Amino acid sequence: MENWFNVGKIVNTHGIRGEVRVISSTDFPDERYAPGSTLYLFPGNHKEPTPLTVKTHRKHKNFDLLSFEGYENINDVEKWKNTILKIKEDQLTELSEGEYYFYEIIGCHVVTEQGEEIGAVKEILTPGANDVWVVGGSNGKDILIPYIPDVVKEVSIEDKKIIIDPMEGLLS
Repeated sequence: MENWFNVGKIVNTHGIRGEVRVISSTDFPDERYAPGSTLYLFPGNHKEPTPLTVKTHRKHKNFDLLSFEGYENINDVEKWKNTILKIKEDQLTELSEGEYYFYEIIGCHVVTEQGEEIGAVKEILTPGANDVWVVGGSNGKDILIPYIPDVVKEVSIEDKKIIIDPMEGLLS
């Protein structure tokens, strides 16, 4: 079973020459949407994904505009509205030390340096300066953990474990 990762959603067509508007969900749009790269179109309803080769990429307002080789006009791409573009796991980029993909962090168990179990990461927010990991606490309340060196001391993807040193008031 292959793992697939979302890179964007086609929300509309753009013009009459086969361009589509994509709301991007990748941190690497220049790499993912580079001419010649392969993306996979998931049409929903459990059909097989369609491999597409990027022909052109440009930014327009808040969208990424893409065209694909072999799809030259609006009639070829109109049926793609509200479909998802994905890549295979082997297309993921190697990240620098201390950088992680969301899928690697979500599900990790968070404990304090003293061994107190906090909960599991269930979501990641990206409000600006640093990511915030949403941890489902054992009392049913969500705990927001800022991903900063002062708080997150150790991340072990292999063990699905994160060790934190909570600043005062973080857990209350």
